[in-house]
Amino acid sequence: MLSKSMEEALNAQINAELYSAYIYLSMSTYFEANDFPGMASWMRHQAQEEVDHAMKFYRYVVDRDGRVTLAAIDAPPTDWKSPLAAFEKAYKHEQHVTGLINELVAQADEENDYATRNMLDWFVDEQVEEEATASAIVARLKLIGDNAPGLIMLDRELGARGTE
Repeated sequence: MLSKSMEEALNAQINAELYSAYIYLSMSTYFEANDFPGMASWMRHQAQEEVDHAMKFYRYVVDRDGRVTLAAIDAPPTDWKSPLAAFEKAYKHEQHVTGLINELVAQADEENDYATRNMLDWFVDEQVEEEATASAIVARLKLIGDNAPGLIMLDRELGARGTE
C-alpha cells in the first residue's frame, strides 16, 4: 500500500507525464505548420510515449491500492523560433522530468518504499535515454544551422522513427 504522500507524488507525476505529452503534441503542430513532417511525426511518437509513461504510473498507483486523481493540464507553448529552439526546449523539458523522477526516488528511499523504488528504476533508465536522444538531436541541429538540405535530411531521418 502506498503512503498518502507517495500517492500524491505519483499523481503529480501522472500530471507531469501528461503535460509532457501535451508539449510534444504542441511541438508536432509547430512542425506540421512549418513543413517538417518528419519532425512532426517524431514529436507525435514522443507524445504517445509520454502518455504510455503516465499510464505506467496510473497502473502502479491502482495496483498498490491507491487512488489516481487527475488534475488540470497546463497549456503548453505553441510556437518556437526554429526547429533548434523546439528541440532545445524538449531537451530542457526532459532534464526537468529527470529531476522529478529523481525526487520520487529520493522520497521512496526516505519512506523505505522498496516497491516504488524498484518501479522507478525503469524511469531512471528511461530518462537517461530521453535526455541522450534530445541532446543528440540538438547537437545535430546546431551543426546543420540554417542549411536547408541538412534540415530536410534530418527531418526525413526523424520521420523514420517507429518504422525501423
